[in-house]
Amino acid sequence: MAIKDIARLSRQHRTIYCYLILSIWIFLLIAGMYKYIGTTFHIQNYGGGRNFYGSPQGLSEKSLGQGKKYVQECNSPSGIAVEMEGGSLEGWSLAGVLLLIRHGDRGPMEHVRGINTINCGFDESLPLLHRYKAFIANSTISASFSHSVWLKSGPFHGFPLLPPLERVCLLGQLTYRGLAQHLKIGEIMRQAYAGPLGLLQRQQTVPATRILTNSSLDGKNAANGLPPPETDVIVYSTRYRRTFQSAMALLYALLPLERWMGLTIRESHSLSFCFTDCACQRADQLKNQATKEETAALHQHPAISAVVHWIGLSLLQNPSVQINPLEVRDAVLALICHDAPLPCRKAREHPVRNTPVLPTTPDNSDVINIDQEDGQTSVKDNTNEVEDVEPEIEPEGCIEESHVEALISFTNWQGAKKNRNPSNRKVGLLRAYGLIRNIVGNMLKMISGEKIKFVLYSGHDRTLQYLTAALGLQAQSFFIPYAARMAFEVYKSDNEAQFYFRVVYNGKDVTNGISFCEGGRSLRVSRGIRGVKADLCPIENIIRFIHDDYFVSLNATNYKDACSVHHKNYDF
Repeated sequence: MAIKDIARLSRQHRTIYCYLILSIWIFLLIAGMYKYIGTTFHIQNYGGGRNFYGSPQGLSEKSLGQGKKYVQECNSPSGIAVEMEGGSLEGWSLAGVLLLIRHGDRGPMEHVRGINTINCGFDESLPLLHRYKAFIANSTISASFSHSVWLKSGPFHGFPLLPPLERVCLLGQLTYRGLAQHLKIGEIMRQAYAGPLGLLQRQQTVPATRILTNSSLDGKNAANGLPPPETDVIVYSTRYRRTFQSAMALLYALLPLERWMGLTIRESHSLSFCFTDCACQRADQLKNQATKEETAALHQHPAISAVVHWIGLSLLQNPSVQINPLEVRDAVLALICHDAPLPCRKAREHPVRNTPVLPTTPDNSDVINIDQEDGQTSVKDNTNEVEDVEPEIEPEGCIEESHVEALISFTNWQGAKKNRNPSNRKVGLLRAYGLIRNIVGNMLKMISGEKIKFVLYSGHDRTLQYLTAALGLQAQSFFIPYAARMAFEVYKSDNEAQFYFRVVYNGKDVTNGISFCEGGRSLRVSRGIRGVKADLCPIENIIRFIHDDYFVSLNATNYKDACSVHHKNYDF
């Protein structure tokens, strides 16, 4: 009997211990949640008014400025400078350059509360920006918003050359800060490439008052039996104002005025510049699978999910039930990149849309919609939105720096994980195939004696993400900075008929990191008088890659087979 009493007492003690441990665990969980979503309640009402972005109690603009250390996408114009582009390579001559860029700084892609109170202008002194604005204002035909438009015939006829307003962040539109970024890059390209490529040679002068009329230089030169002036400069842009304006600003700083006035801008119908190799069912399938995995990863981190929800409700005007961390990150960038303080607000009832998490019809063709985000599937366009709204009480408080740190750290972690995922490389190979084919084709034209000297692709973050993944480059960050640049420099040996190329990404030589150039397959040569080394990769390597080895990892021999989705058939 005594033994039974002792056993029963022991079981009771174990139950007490379990309850005690469970209570401690719950306490620690609540404390952790409080750390991420803790708020400041003794504040004024900043909601929706002029002072929505006034500095909240306990948070200074200086502390917000430190948030830039977590984010590299801002890419301040003052930090853009010539680095490893160009230079004199001993025994080699520059034959041509192919440059890929992401558009410059822009407004957020979602409606952000109080965005009209943020200064998105560029107040630093940049004489080239003032000259460009004066040139456009004084020598072109006015249009809406008192700004000038491109009137040459073609897909960009009627596109404005300048952002509409100097200090306002408009939805998805280039800012004057973005304009300054590409003017600086144009200066870098001029220093590095314009002389060796002969791009500074003067051509037929055209009165400034006619630069945007339909009587272009092409017709006059054709009538005189001369080649069109843009033969040695080819420009592609997606049909977005921000990519078009970025390209025109860069080229204004790179080329003589007569050449800039005679440019013809060609349209890319895809964010990936796929040209004729676009539709790919397997790439869509891999993308949808990655989206589901990212959503599941967010659900596995409830504290981070709470942070994302809190910041999203604080910043976004029309948040959905399931808020996308990347949309919230983009909204935060609108603050960080323009030195705006983090907002506070008071509690109020807010209707929340009953929007599904995933789109019902994904964007299979990746075709441009001028009002749509950079490569993102528009949830509004691809879901059957429920009209009913449910009121939700938004708690009062401030977005704190710790919230921003948690958001940025989580999205950076997700990006790094995605970079390491083999599926990301496969998506890059499928999406960038058309672009790499075009790059190789233009390389061959450069080395075969044709007049092409400079090719510009003005695109988006997705453009460079797909390309770097396809080339096997391990980027420091999955996120592409505003005004990022990647140059393919084509060189010819001075002694024999040998052609090589090198790749410079944001001023850094990354040639030796390319999958088909690494491991001793590149040639190391001296660059400049200081003995700095540069890597050159044989052009035959990239030709062999695109023709023979491109689809090996996809278990296919051509693009059509690589994009096919094979469904399993079960016969009973």
